[in-house]
Amino acid sequence: MKCPFCNYPESKVLDTRTVSEGNSIKRRRECLECQKRFTTFEVLESVQIIVIKKNGEKELFDRTKLLAGVLKATQKRPVSADEIVSEIENEIQNSMTNEIESTKIGEMVMEKLKERDHIAYVRFASVYREFADVESFLSELMELKKENN
Repeated sequence: MKCPFCNYPESKVLDTRTVSEGNSIKRRRECLECQKRFTTFEVLESVQIIVIKKNGEKELFDRTKLLAGVLKATQKRPVSADEIVSEIENEIQNSMTNEIESTKIGEMVMEKLKERDHIAYVRFASVYREFADVESFLSELMELKKENN
């Protein structure tokens, strides 16, 4: 690591701490040439995920976009939308693939919501599955009821 003061290429690590829930490391360093101290951060490099939409278009995975959808479903419910999105994001990152279909992400969200809160699940499903009529909506509710008995 080059010193930001004198550009000397070598330094020693004085202190190391994990930050951001263990997702990065903060290191306090000292230049071996000028003895000035500076801080560096190491962050795990994540693979850029490409989302394949229903119409075949491809776009970069957008955590904010996913969070917005989950927040709508979990509004005024005792469910952490951020936790769900983080779990899904981690699963996608750990899947060893750089492309995923948007329908797969939607199914992942529905599965997480079904485990945590049935109302949030039904809210998300009503938008995600684009129910055409009341009958298809009731059919989804009856299936959910069956699974819980």
